[in-house]
Order: sequence, then C-alpha cells, then structure tokens
Amino acid sequence: MQLPILSVLVFLPLLGIIPLFFLSQKNDKVLKGYTLALSVAEFVLSLRLWFGFNEANGGMQFVERYDWLPQYGISYYVGIDGFSLLLIMLTTFLTPICVLATWEDVQFRVKEFMICLLFMMAGMIGVFISLDVFLFYVFWELQLIPMYLLIGVWGNPARRVYASIKFFLYTMFGSLLMLVAILVLYFYYGKVTGTYTFDLMKLYGLNVPFHMQFWLFLAFALAFAIKVPMFPFHTWLPDAHTEAPTVGSVILAAVLLKMGTYGFLRFNMPLFPEAAYYFVPLFSILALIGIVYGALVSMVQTDLKRLIAFSSVSHLGFVMLGLFTYTMQGVQGGVIQMINHGLSTGALFLIVGVIYERRHTRMIADFGGLSTPMPIYAAIFMIVALSSIGLPGLNGFVGEFLILLGAFKVNKLYAAIAASGVIFAAVYMLWMFQRVMFGKVTNEKNENLKDLSWREIAYFAPLLLFIVWIGVYPSTFLDKTKATTAQFVAKMEKANKGTKLTLSHLFKGEAR
Repeated sequence: MQLPILSVLVFLPLLGIIPLFFLSQKNDKVLKGYTLALSVAEFVLSLRLWFGFNEANGGMQFVERYDWLPQYGISYYVGIDGFSLLLIMLTTFLTPICVLATWEDVQFRVKEFMICLLFMMAGMIGVFISLDVFLFYVFWELQLIPMYLLIGVWGNPARRVYASIKFFLYTMFGSLLMLVAILVLYFYYGKVTGTYTFDLMKLYGLNVPFHMQFWLFLAFALAFAIKVPMFPFHTWLPDAHTEAPTVGSVILAAVLLKMGTYGFLRFNMPLFPEAAYYFVPLFSILALIGIVYGALVSMVQTDLKRLIAFSSVSHLGFVMLGLFTYTMQGVQGGVIQMINHGLSTGALFLIVGVIYERRHTRMIADFGGLSTPMPIYAAIFMIVALSSIGLPGLNGFVGEFLILLGAFKVNKLYAAIAASGVIFAAVYMLWMFQRVMFGKVTNEKNENLKDLSWREIAYFAPLLLFIVWIGVYPSTFLDKTKATTAQFVAKMEKANKGTKLTLSHLFKGEAR
C-alpha cells in the first residue's frame, strides 16, 4: 500500500503538537530541539514528493481522496502539480531554518511559539495540496490564527496588537467575500448538473457565463490580492513585518504571501478564464504600480525591516505581472520567482534578526562599518542582497528575466516599466548595504559585535546553496513546472479565443 504522503505532511505537524503539551515549559532547549527534529523529519518526508514527481505529467499527482461530508459534496481531496510541489518544498525547507533562528530570539512562552509554528506549517501545506474548495477554505482560514498570535504575542510590544488586528481584519474581509463566491459557484454547479460538489477538478469544467465570471473573479481576486499583497491592498504588510518576531517575518514573506499568488494560479485563472483575460490590463497595471511604488518607498525607509517589507510589494508585483502574461516564460518566471523571493527575502529578514539580537535596533542610522567586526555576516549579507536585486548567477535574475521576457512578448511598454523596478531595487538595496556595512564604525556599540555563530552559519548555508543553485542551474526547478505550465497556458489561450482586450474595454463594461 502506497504511503499517503500528502496526508502525512499535513497531519504529522498537528500530531507532533501533542507531545509539546507534556514537555516542560522551563526547558526551552528541549522544546526547540524537539520541534527542530520534527520539522527536519517533515522536510525529509517531503523529498518523497520531489524525487517521485513525474515531470512529464502536468496533471495532479500523489492524489488522495476520501469522503468527508458526501451529502454536501465535500471530500478530503488532495494532490499536487508542478506549481504546488515547489511551494510545499519551500515550506518544509524553511521551517527547520526558522526553528534554528528562534534558538536565542524566542525566550518566553516557547512551547506556545513552537505550537503556532507547527500549526502554521500544517495549514500552509494544506492550502497548497487542497483540491476540494471547501477543504482549501478551511486550511486558508486555519493558518490565519497562528500568524495572528505570532505577531500579537511575540511581536514588538509597542504596536504588535495594532499590527496583528490589522493583518487579521484585512485577510478576514477578503476571505469572507471569497466564501460567498465559493457558495455561489457551488449552487450554480448544482443548478446546472443536478449534483452539488466542491471538487475543484469538476468545477474547472463548468461553463460559467461571463457576467457571473466577472463578479466571482473579483471576489476571489480580492482575497488573494490582499494576501499577496498587491497595490493598493498592501498597507497591512509593513506593519505586520515590522512588529512581527524575526521568524514570523520569515514565514510571512517566504510562504504566506505566496498563498495569494498561488490562489490566482489555482483558482482565479482556471475557474474564470474569460474574466481572467478581461482583467489582464487592470491587474498588469496594478502589478506595475506595485513594482515601482514598492521600490521607491523602500528607498526612503529608515528601518531595515520596513525597507525589506516594501521591497516585497515590488518583488511580488513582478510575480503577478508574470502570471498575467499567460505565456510559458512569464508564468514559469512568476512561479520560480515565488521561490526566489521566499529564499532571498526570508534570508534578508534573518539577517536583520541577527543584528537585532545583538543591538536591539533596526534603524539604518544606528549602524555603519559592520563589515569590520562582522566580516562573515557582511559576506552573507552581500550575497543575499545581490540575489534580491537580480544579479546574474544568483536566483533573482532567473525569475526576473523570464518575467520580463514574457511581458515583452505581450506588451513592450509593460516590460520597460517593470525593468525600471530592477534598477530601483539596485538603488535601495545597495544604498542600504553601503550605509550598514561600509565606512568607519562610528557607533562605539558596534565596535565589538560578535560575528555569526556556527548555529547562524548553519541556517544561512542552505539558503545560500539554493540562491546559487537556482541562479546557475535553474532547470532543476523549472523542469518540475514545465508540463503544468504548458497545460495552464494552453487552457488560458483556448479561453481567450484570440480576442485582444484593452483597458478601455474594462471601463466601458464590454463583455464577450
């Protein structure tokens, strides 16, 4: 009998929470060590997906299906394709790194922190494997709770409650509209076919009228756009990142934001393909605004965390632009850039966390000349910063190049505007690096700072490995998504029927 590997990956962290209740709160190292061992086991198990995945098959693999509430058409239905494979691997890869990063950072309520971390890992994997829309919504909402607690309990005392409530309300508002859209789709399927189901594969085959697609697309899109976050729904992100603990920021940036971009790929575009084409101009322009706006605002930040947070708005604007090109290059670039952003931005937040542990400040003005007392730290910081701005040979270049290539095929002006974001990224990232790392040590508190410990080097090393690996040989990862992307693009091209829409169509309300 084949191991139900997807169910194991979801429920192992949940079952692993139970022993934590019986471990002593006083022994922090045991709690962290246990969680580290469990998260490493989760990553090792997830390698079964990587090595067992059939690259030539663009459909769903490792499928599991069990009746849950059959009278309502609800089932436990899970599976993965090339898109979800990479995101699951990113999740299981980063979780042990996050546990290592908490070793000195989290000093109170350690048991509860580890429970939240494991609970969130299960919820995130559940989102990426769900093929039943009801099941997807359950996991989508479940992962909201631990992140709310991470920010509200372990965040910075000054504004952590404000940031956590803002994060919760923004996400919940979008989620409720998505729930309404799910129910409308459910009842419409029942009306057309005589049976009711939340099966995503069956819903893909439903011929939804354009006027209904229009509104359902917007309802789903709002939930996902808030999560990405796209401009102008991004305002919760800087507050959440700034107030969250280091590990909270890493998980939020690296994985949680990708749930929004994944939602567009898995639900919005395949379920409502005609509306997806109709809204290409609007979402492309919003993505371009996000690219430029996020970069410009990053330039003027004085707080390292807020700078990285606004840079995420810019980088995820690139991802959205790539997805809405509906080309092989653009979509593959968007998917690989999700992974690149998770690695690079996750590493940047860890880098800020290291210096915050030592100095208890994130203000750029409080630093300067750190490369003298911390040369290893400076070298790692430099590599990660260069990967974030897309230096050839590092991971960021691959994603941005493919996205710009896809955008150029569709709209040369869009590609030109997006390319300016690469230049702006170099400005804010290198300027920040210069102010923090170069020059003389002007603040005496920075003169005797300790360089990275072996533990810190241990969790940066695998991140650097993949930053270089993807940059030098991206085919290892692109091949996993090639067949899935080809099916996706073919479906979208069929829906388009050769019609070329412009922004004027959108505001005139014209429908096909």
